[in-house]
Amino acid sequence: MSDSNVISAIPRDRAGKGAARAVRRAGRVPAVIYGDQKDPATISLEPRELRKQLNTGGFFSTVYSVNIDGGGSERVLPRDVQFHPVNGRALHVDFLRVTKATRTNVNVPCVFINEEESPGIKRGGLLNIVRHEVEVVCGVDDIPEQFEFDLTGLDIGDSLHISAITMPEGVAPTITDRDFTVATIAAALLKEEEEEVEGEEEEEIEGEEGEAAEGGEEEAAGESSED
Repeated sequence: MSDSNVISAIPRDRAGKGAARAVRRAGRVPAVIYGDQKDPATISLEPRELRKQLNTGGFFSTVYSVNIDGGGSERVLPRDVQFHPVNGRALHVDFLRVTKATRTNVNVPCVFINEEESPGIKRGGLLNIVRHEVEVVCGVDDIPEQFEFDLTGLDIGDSLHISAITMPEGVAPTITDRDFTVATIAAALLKEEEEEVEGEEEEEIEGEEGEAAEGGEEEAAGESSED
């Protein structure tokens, strides 16, 4: 396991909301490690180190070694992170203990390559990504880093389905009843069409304003005749 997949931690004596708040006041992030038929381990993490891992983009599909100060290490897979609704800071992290025999569901990022080889994109089409991630079930040691979808030869109106890639051995999509769409090449709105739509919208607005003005004048005239 590379050094980039190692997270340092300090054990916590107590669990609960009050203890978690105390950890946050001390400038750290509370976390828990559970699973593998063992007692949960309550720990705290250094915020900057955690933020660095979160920013990699593959946090939830990466197996980490959590080195606990004075308590050995745990092999884990991140399962959940709670964030502050205002400042976006991590408030709590859940880790699942894993072994070589562990199979789990994970979301693997989709990457699209060779855009310059797509006739549709060359002609002004747009890559419409339907799924940024694909959920698969696999062993924790078989989690793919990403899925690469090749856009070579795709024209406007063409679609990429999950069958466009070959899954590694031991990896399978959780959706098995259909060849689901991952991305399409969509036609871009032409400039003339944009101008036409904008013109129609302006006409509608002017018409509504004219009707409102006429209605206001009629009401004013009615009030004057009553006076």
